[in-house]
Amino acid sequence: MGRDVIIACDFNSKEEVVSFLSKFQDEKPFVKIGMELFYAEGPEIVRTIKKMGHKIFLDLKLHDIPNTVKKSMAVLSNLDVDMCNVHAAGTKAMMSAAIEGLTRADGTRPLLIAVTQLTSTSEEVMQEELWIDKPIDKTVMHYAKNTMEAGLDGVVCSPLEAGKVHEVCGEKFLTITPGVRFADGDVGDQKRVTTPAKAKELGSDFIVVGRPITQADDPVAAYRRCVAEFVG
Repeated sequence: MGRDVIIACDFNSKEEVVSFLSKFQDEKPFVKIGMELFYAEGPEIVRTIKKMGHKIFLDLKLHDIPNTVKKSMAVLSNLDVDMCNVHAAGTKAMMSAAIEGLTRADGTRPLLIAVTQLTSTSEEVMQEELWIDKPIDKTVMHYAKNTMEAGLDGVVCSPLEAGKVHEVCGEKFLTITPGVRFADGDVGDQKRVTTPAKAKELGSDFIVVGRPITQADDPVAAYRRCVAEFVG
């Protein structure tokens, strides 16, 4: 699976997301279904979008005791998603259990990645509220290493951390990076951001882009611009 742009479909209804994706006649973008849409519509929304021909990153960020995560992943493995995730803070035992649950009887499974630190989290917040006193870049690398050792395929991290993650975990270990905005766009609530072209330069394997595409006057043109800058 080569470098790709994933559109964050942060809508709250089937009608909205189907209407949005129907604009794409020539392309079938990789899409992210997050909590908002999944909780509003349930598993059926995954089936609907899959039938439309899209790859799906199901972004539910599981974080619980290992057995609960294992059983939940076994349920999600029956949905035909291409990628799903957990929080790396859930421990290596939890991440290993997630892979066990996600792996089907025939040995196949979707890609499984882990969230290191959310791109909305600053170092100050991490230290003052979460009481993690290590620098954010060292924390992210430690979580990435744990994720790799647990057997997962990659991590969600800031584009600014992608190159270092590859240094620590190898080139084949995937980096999925939100916090991407066009140079002339609004950064919104993200703290650690960069452009699609810069993300490519920094070593991101996938960029997750939401509002710069979904709220653009011409979403298809915005998506194509993203692909041109990131994939080339």
